[in-house]
Amino acid sequence: MSWLEPEPFLRGTAWLDGDRPVRADPADLGRLPWDIAERAALPIGVRVEFTAAPGTRAVELRYRAAPPPAGDSLRALRHCFALWRGTRCVTEVFAEPAEEAVVRIELPPAGGEFTVHLPEGQAPVVRGLRPVGGRLSPAPRRPRWLVHGDSITEGWWSTRPAHAWPATAGRTLGLDPVNLGYAGGARGELPLAEHLARLPGALITLAFGTNCWAAVPSSAPLLYETTRAFVGLVRRGHPDTPLLLLSPVLRPAAEHTRNALGATLAELRTAMEEAVRDLVAAGDARLALLPGGPLLSPEDLADGLHPNDRGHARLAEAVAGALRAAGFVDRPVSRAV
Repeated sequence: MSWLEPEPFLRGTAWLDGDRPVRADPADLGRLPWDIAERAALPIGVRVEFTAAPGTRAVELRYRAAPPPAGDSLRALRHCFALWRGTRCVTEVFAEPAEEAVVRIELPPAGGEFTVHLPEGQAPVVRGLRPVGGRLSPAPRRPRWLVHGDSITEGWWSTRPAHAWPATAGRTLGLDPVNLGYAGGARGELPLAEHLARLPGALITLAFGTNCWAAVPSSAPLLYETTRAFVGLVRRGHPDTPLLLLSPVLRPAAEHTRNALGATLAELRTAMEEAVRDLVAAGDARLALLPGGPLLSPEDLADGLHPNDRGHARLAEAVAGALRAAGFVDRPVSRAV
């Protein structure tokens, strides 16, 4: 059978630069810091979702990737393709690093709706897919959830892309999470707020602030105003879209340590939360706050900053609960498992 075009099967996409999914507007990269533009080129959270007719034995994905050059310590890291059905991982297939390859993933004989999580670190681009012994069709589309944040949102220290908190919460809620997390970034960059304003979505979550402690230090008054400005710019494109702000989660070394501008992370967190409460009091009825400080314990952190798998699971549960409590989402969508 001939190869099927991949675009109808791709989920978690923001923009396309040619056939390559990217996570910032390719026409507006010049206003972004170089580190964010670099992270935006990685297809974090991009998935292939399809429905397989009963009797379909396997799916084949044709892809290109960018494995590290010879001599790089990561060169031997294999490509992992994880097949999920609902909230359960069915199987994982590992392929040797290659610039062009085809991977075959066996499917359960009963068919159904499936998701393939791609090996994000080597920036794979799916060129086509085809069934083996049956038929594939694009999975039904779900409400699009824009999730902006830093390396924690990007999924750092989760053992698999599917375990990052946006992916887990998306499965729980029946949403299509679009991961707009940028490791080292999410410092309140206002051009990114304008990118979000232009990007269609049924729901938005903002989860930034920890990199405002040291990476690009902020004072509490500055972050208060930055938060209000960021939300205000997002609202220019999404005046009525439900929006949840998650303030910084636990970072023990920063909680009571002052940065270059004299602010602790606890004070920065308070400033962000006050900004949200003031915006709600001023009439933004579709804005909600999830205070991040109490959500994790030190045991949920892999390195004192980034959550381990348990931490990501706890964040996913907390965010899903907050979205439900605010009335921004319905009860979980029932999906076959």
